[in-house]
Amino acid sequence: MSHYFINDESLKDELKKISVNIKNQKYEFLTNSGVFSKEGLDFGSRLLIETIKNDNFSRIADVGCGYGPIGIVLAKENPESTVWMYDINERAIKLAETNAELNQVKNVKIKENDALDNVKEKFDLVVTNPPIRAGKKIVFKIYEQAYERLEENGSFYCVIQKKQGAPSSFEKLSELFSTCEIVAKLKGYWIIFAKK
Repeated sequence: MSHYFINDESLKDELKKISVNIKNQKYEFLTNSGVFSKEGLDFGSRLLIETIKNDNFSRIADVGCGYGPIGIVLAKENPESTVWMYDINERAIKLAETNAELNQVKNVKIKENDALDNVKEKFDLVVTNPPIRAGKKIVFKIYEQAYERLEENGSFYCVIQKKQGAPSSFEKLSELFSTCEIVAKLKGYWIIFAKK
């Protein structure tokens, strides 16, 4: 069985173009088999995008960017910023590059990477819809690395379903960050905001 958080060369291409309306702006995304939420923008990512308070961020990281909806929307909304988009899945990275072009977004740096391993940049915002099926160890690694790579007073947002470990994520983030709160709860999804 294949997962979106690994590279699987055996997957057949099932390219599909989806249109999404986010905050009264139309986006088009190309998706494929072997990437997260290939049928359309998932509820959690949409809720995350709609919850993030725009705070004139200049250096943003989207960890586990998939085919790119979160990072691309943030880049479009913050034209003066640079958005680094990371994913371990090569197919997702190629799609994210195509989708950035498709939506005329130029202020992105898209890189194949395992979470924030060996990343030197510092950010004032880190966002993630973490790969829950990769397991708690990987998810918590993303939180720890986000904390390390954030500037002082940097902001962190993630989305996670209650039934998939939101309470333990909240607990972990509360240990790491000076401020941690649940800023939205809808249909079993929690948006957790933390500040360094």
